[in-house]
Order: sequence, then structure tokens, then C-alpha cells
Amino acid sequence: MLVTLFDYGAGNLHSLMKALDGPNVELRVEDDARRAIHTDLLVLPGVGAFDAAAARLAPGRGSMRDAIRDGLPCIGICLGMQLLFAHSDEGGGEAEGLGVIGGRVERLRAKRVPQIGWNSLDGARDPLFDAAPLSMAYYANSYVCRASYPSQVIAWSSHEEDRFAAAVRVGRTVGVQFHPEKSSAAGVRWLHEAVRAAHHTGEKA
Repeated sequence: MLVTLFDYGAGNLHSLMKALDGPNVELRVEDDARRAIHTDLLVLPGVGAFDAAAARLAPGRGSMRDAIRDGLPCIGICLGMQLLFAHSDEGGGEAEGLGVIGGRVERLRAKRVPQIGWNSLDGARDPLFDAAPLSMAYYANSYVCRASYPSQVIAWSSHEEDRFAAAVRVGRTVGVQFHPEKSSAAGVRWLHEAVRAAHHTGEKA
């Protein structure tokens, strides 16, 4: 199975690649959005600023958006999850993401920003969380996703008084605000289950 990480110049690729590695998995890093979609599973990594990442995405935005909407399995992590939305308040709000999930990325409504460290997940409801339970996860974020449709939110977290989407799903696309690769053994198991599930649904398709 070919797993491609889209490199927009700021993601922490080393630790994520180590966590994704497994039997029958071929890992590839690609910095061209149009070439990155020729894969079995697309991964949008975390770490970085929305506007800078969106600029790297821009030349192939339409191609990647269409591929994901047509059923290409995709996992967005932290910033990668935010790029699944159309716009972010970060950097002035003019940069354009993929827009495959309705809503907007907004700054955390809290005094202590960024949120860095472990936080609990609640209300998880998705086959991924059923197969690989995750009650705590590691975060490093100042912005969060406000999904237009609560039905697309498959797990929640709270920071101070702000309750936000910890994970979202639309079809075969899953986004997580936390870093599973930094969330101990349980987070790595969750990632492996996400890869397995993408491979399984691909076979069925």
C-alpha cells in the first residue's frame, strides 16, 4: 500500500513517517500536490502556518480537492486537518484551503494559547475509534476547526471553556486536530488502524 505525505515545507515528517511505517506499507514524501494524489492514502501532516501551507498547496489545490471528493482516502493531522477546510482566520484569513469540509478555522477561545500537551477526547463515535480507542491525545495548536455540520464531528475536546472538534470525517477523509504520532502507543495504533481501514475500503471499492 502506497502512503503519500504531502510536504508543504513545515510538517514534522520524520516522526510521522516512523509512526506510519508498518508491514506492506510503502511511504513516499511528495511536495507537488498534483503528484501527491497518485497514491492509496494521502496524509496531510501537522505543524506550520495555514497561509504558508495553503500557498504550497495552491498550484494543485483543485486536483487534490477533486481526488479527495472522488474518494481518495485522506488523513489530515493538526494543520493538515485545518487545510481540509476552506479558510482560516490565521494569517489574515485570505489563504484558501481545500474546502472539502464545511466550516472555518478559528483561533482558540481561551486565555492560554497555544494549547500544548495532553488533552482528553470525548464523544468519539467512528469505526476508527472503535477499533483503536483513544481517550487522551497530544495537542500543539492555537487554532481549531468549527465544522458547519456537527454530524461530521466524530470526537471532541475542550481547552478551558472552548469545546472544539478533535476529529472530523467526511466519507473516506478523516481529520484530527491532535498529533496521533505523538500520542504514545495508543496514538500510533490509531494511525495504523487508519491505514488498515483505508486499505480495506480501497480493496472493497
